[in-house]
Amino acid sequence: MSGPFAIIAAARFPDRIAAAASYHGVFLATDKPDSPHLLADKVRGEVYLAFGEKDHLTPPAQIETVRSAFQKADAKFEIEIYPGVGHGFAFPNRANYIKPAAERHWERLFELLGRTLQ
Repeated sequence: MSGPFAIIAAARFPDRIAAAASYHGVFLATDKPDSPHLLADKVRGEVYLAFGEKDHLTPPAQIETVRSAFQKADAKFEIEIYPGVGHGFAFPNRANYIKPAAERHWERLFELLGRTLQ
């Protein structure tokens, strides 16, 4: 649920949010008029979106819709697909926890924050 909140906040407060990240975010591209992907052109900060390759809640077509929206907006963003992992891969107490992917997710987040929050 937090992925949409991160994108919406970055779009709503573009002068105050330098970085936004989402890991295994769902509902980033919907058919509703308030879909987060439709706000890509309002985001000025850098965005990092990570998805599990085997996440049944974020099918490839949905990820591509998000990618297209951010590309069209000429936003500074990266989408990374974590191979072989499912939804919730970064949470140690969940069945889908994959330690190497969780460690990578922290590395990527700290890199993003290090670049943008100086």
